[in-house]
Amino acid sequence: MSSISIPASIRHSRTLRRVAAGATIGAAIGAWWMSDSAPYPYSQHWLLDLPLPFLTLRRLDDILEARPGERILEIGPGTGLQSLHVAPQLEAQGRLDIVDIQQPMLDHVMRRAADRNITNIVPSLADAHQLPFIDATFDGAYLVTALGEIPDPARTLSELRRVLKPGGRLIVGEFFDRHQIRPAHLIGHASAAGLRVSRRTGPPFAYYAQLRRSPGPVSAGRQELESLLSAKTAGSS
Repeated sequence: MSSISIPASIRHSRTLRRVAAGATIGAAIGAWWMSDSAPYPYSQHWLLDLPLPFLTLRRLDDILEARPGERILEIGPGTGLQSLHVAPQLEAQGRLDIVDIQQPMLDHVMRRAADRNITNIVPSLADAHQLPFIDATFDGAYLVTALGEIPDPARTLSELRRVLKPGGRLIVGEFFDRHQIRPAHLIGHASAAGLRVSRRTGPPFAYYAQLRRSPGPVSAGRQELESLLSAKTAGSS
């Protein structure tokens, strides 16, 4: 039996159509993934244990500056990667409060803490838009790759400002993923909450920013925020 030869032009056209179809499907999946702002479900908790370049624990230490005896708040602890590192620095007289909307995540962190004999972590099942704490409770607070999972970031930052003591510091850690709060957006959210950036480390796609209360009106410090968050990071450790 003789084979039928397909002209090269037709084969080339089919290849192009397949490539185009694959690219279209890939783009659609990518657009969905990047636009999905829902928190990572507990079923995907293993993803939260993967190390992120630039958002290292050492850099968190440098910018959070946790001290023995302090009371610190963490929003969205995930599986406890940061929680289990920060809590021992507060020592027995200090306390780390962790807040999440997923009870399985909180349970996971507490099991890991118990395995390590860490006893100064206190979990709260709560919404970051309405924190269950009185004003001026915490010496510091932090969110690592969590702010973008919250529907109203500005309201959350405003709540965090409320529960921080005067002079308290708030750390926002962001990495390039589907939930990232980009530097330009953080500027607006922080300004709306009456906060300013006092320090920053890491490149724009993977940075830690330290926020403090703005000294003047809510909009004060916007130019400073933009300058700091857009600055080059050459020489940063």
